[in-house]
Amino acid sequence: MENSETARATAERELELLKSDMLWLKERGIGSIADSVLNSEELDKTVAHLLVATRNDGYAQGYAKCSHHVVNVLKVDWDTSRSATYGVDTEAALAASKTQFNTLQLPVMDLITVAVHCWD
Repeated sequence: MENSETARATAERELELLKSDMLWLKERGIGSIADSVLNSEELDKTVAHLLVATRNDGYAQGYAKCSHHVVNVLKVDWDTSRSATYGVDTEAALAASKTQFNTLQLPVMDLITVAVHCWD
C-alpha cells in the first residue's frame, strides 16, 4: 500500500511537471519558434531570390508574348534583344529558386530537432 502511495505521488509530480512544460510551450515556446523561423535571415534571402526570379520570368514571358503579337499583327520583325532578360534562361532561374526555397534548411530547425531528441 505504501509503495502504491509513493508511486502515485511520483506520478502526480511528473504529471504536474509535464503540464507546466506544456503550458510554457503553448504560451511562449511555439511563438518563439515561429518568430525564429519567420524572421530568419536565410528565409528572407531565399524568399527575396524567389520573388526576383518570379518577376524576371514573368517579365520575360510577357515581353515574348507581346513581341509575338506585334510580329503577327504588324507583320514586322521585332528586335527582342533589347529585352532586359534577353539571353537569360529565366525559367531555369525560377526553377532553381523554387528548389532552393523547397529545400531550405534553417539552423533554428536543427536546434529544435536536437532539443526534441534530448527529451527522448
